[in-house]
This record gives sequence, structure tokens and C-alpha cells, in this order.
Amino acid sequence: MTSADKSPVRVGVFGLLGSGNLGNDGSLEAVLGYLRAEHPEAVVDALCGGPEAVKTRFQIPATRLHWYRGEYRTASRAGAIAGKGLGKLVDVFRTAAWVRRHDVVIVPGMGVLEATLPLRPWGFPYSLFLLCASGRLLGTRVALVSVGAAEIGNRPTRALVRWSARLAAYRSYRDAQSRDAMRAMGVDTARDGVYPDLAFALPTPPEWDIPCPELVGELGEVPSGPPGPVCVGVMDFHGGNDDRARADEIYRRYLDGTIRFVRALVEEGRPVRLLTGDECDASVVAAILDAVDSSLVTAAQPTSLADLMKEMAAADTVVAVRYHNLICALKTGTPVLALSYAAKSDALMDRMGLGAYCHPAREVDADRLLEQFRALEKRSAELRQTLTERNLAAARQLEHQFTALTAALFPAPDHAHAHAHAHARQEAP
Repeated sequence: MTSADKSPVRVGVFGLLGSGNLGNDGSLEAVLGYLRAEHPEAVVDALCGGPEAVKTRFQIPATRLHWYRGEYRTASRAGAIAGKGLGKLVDVFRTAAWVRRHDVVIVPGMGVLEATLPLRPWGFPYSLFLLCASGRLLGTRVALVSVGAAEIGNRPTRALVRWSARLAAYRSYRDAQSRDAMRAMGVDTARDGVYPDLAFALPTPPEWDIPCPELVGELGEVPSGPPGPVCVGVMDFHGGNDDRARADEIYRRYLDGTIRFVRALVEEGRPVRLLTGDECDASVVAAILDAVDSSLVTAAQPTSLADLMKEMAAADTVVAVRYHNLICALKTGTPVLALSYAAKSDALMDRMGLGAYCHPAREVDADRLLEQFRALEKRSAELRQTLTERNLAAARQLEHQFTALTAALFPAPDHAHAHAHAHARQEAP
């Protein structure tokens, strides 16, 4: 790799970035913050799903991930099918040419090694495999940083994900079960670290007035008053890869249960703020607003995780589905109830001390959800203290992650081996 004293290190970032998913972009923001603080000399650009959005927001050059512009549209006509097929071939050479121009490529967070939402093998798993194979062939270090993983049943997808992980020069995971899943799929994870999700490294502006333990009484009590707003994070949820046959049923049950829950809150006089985590979630917001006709129900239009955190910091309680919506609530110290669609959500909640407050997104029971919600609110002050402590621990863990990443990807002559094993066996709090 080109050393920093000869010429700037060329760093690429890769993934479905700028495509409307706030969690993915939050992971990118965290990695760019690390690079700008620790490696300001690095020259950074992206190969991503939404290059124009990445250029505009993050002020870095960006290239479209796929040659074929209709990659994410369903191909039904012969011309579209041929275009997709040709695109897969062209992307082999496009990806390799992009990788060749870099010393290091970072895949920032995201669930790139899982299929907990609908996923085709020739989509992102194929793109990730091209990246990691190109890196290995061309001598460019590819790092999968604090990524999510899960065991995959579909054989082609499983094979592509397994080989992508094997070919990467550096791997770390956002929870222990992700590392366990990759080990179960045949990847040697002995030197792979476990750290919190990268979004925990994002700044939390002090003006948000997030409660601190010092402000809570000795008995864990806070001044009483009228119930405050509830944020409800929604998702265009149809199950995962193995749920395709009953995707419509899962969506209807999720939506009906959420509508009933929101309606019950409104009947109690609680203001409800609907939040999204991806552009595709707007249809769910519209459906809830249409079903619950009340001025107490409003919707936000967040464009970043910072926007989500501002909304959640102002709420008494949060109920959310998307993984990064949960992180935003946890990071602001706001008690949150998870509508869990995958084991990663359960693991996150357990790590942050709220493991008892998970509800299955596939089988939303509004009455049971209300019971859990009320139980959560009764422990609000105590849980805010717990979240303050867990957030501090997460921040320390991510400092170790970035130290390990520097040692692995940016070895300087005088400290090439100083932290060579810093990432090994790091466990999230």
C-alpha cells in the first residue's frame, strides 16, 4: 500500500449508500468522521447506490454501483432482462477498475452479510463478492467494518456472502451473533472483532438536553407531568427472504397492529409522531394517517439519523421497527420498545439493557404491545440511567474499533504493529 509519507492514501467506501436508507448513510457518516479525524490526508470516494445523494451530502466523489440503471426495477420484458444480464458482466470490469484505483476499500457497517430482508443473490451479494474478489486479486485491502451477518438458507446467496467474507482483508461485526453466523457458514472468525454499530459513533449534540443520571433522583424518579409524545418508527415490512410466500399477510398484520396501537395512544390523548428510516416507508405513514384521523398524529420527514435523533430526544418513549431507528432512540437515552423482525434487534436491545421490551414484528398484537409499552414507561427513569451508561461503553468500544482499523489498513512505518491485535476478541458491551 502507498505509505502516507509518499502520497495520499486512496480510500474507497462501498455499499448501498445514498439510496434512501438513513441507517446506511449514518454508517457512512461515522466512517467519514473517523477518516477526517484520524487520516485527514486520505483521498476518499464512493462506489454506491445513490452517487448524486452521496456527492451532495458528504462532498466526496461518487460512482454508480451498477452499470445498468434499471438494476433495482423488476425486469419483465426481454430488453430489461438482457440489460440486467449484460450489466452483471460489465460490473465485473467496472468494479475491478474502481478497486484498482484504491489502496483501501471500506464497507461501512450495514447488514451486508445477512438476508433478513428480501434479497436476491444476483443483487447486492453479487456486487459485494465482486468487490472482495477484486480486492484480493489486485492487492487492495477490503474491510468489512462493524457489519451485520446472519445465517442464510438460500444456497447461491449463502455462497456469495461466505466467499465475500473470506476474501476480505479485515472483518468486524456489530454483534456476537453476527460473528457466530459467519463461523457457522464456514468463515474463520478467530481474529474478527465484535463492536457496537457504527451509528453509536455519531455525535450527539448537547443542546438536545438528553437526560443524565445526575438529574434523576435517588429513587430513580423524575418530576411528574402530563404524558409526553410517543415516536413510532414504521417500516414497509413484508418479512424476510424466507417469508416471500406470505409477505402480504405479514405486511397486513404488521400494519393493522400498528394502526390499532396508534389509535389506542390517541384515545388516551397521547401525541404520536410517525418516523421513517427509508424512503419506501412513506406508504406506511400514509396508511396510518389515513386510518387514524386525528390532529394528535403527525409525521416527520427525516433525512438523516441526526434528524431521527432530534425527534426521539424530544419524545417520552419510542416504538420502532428499523434497526437504526432503535439505535437512534437508544443513543439519545430514550426508552424504546422494539418491534423486532430479526435476531439482530433482540441482540441490540439486550446489549443496551432493554431486552425485555421486544415484540415480534411479524405478529403484532396491539393489546400485548400496549401492555409492554406501559410496563416500559413505568421504568422510564431507571432505563434512561441504564442507557446513559451503556452509551458510554459503546463509545469506548468504537474507539477500539477505529484503533484496530487504523492498525489494519493504515500501517505507518513507525507503528505498523503497535496495535496489530487490538481488534481481536473485542466484545460489545
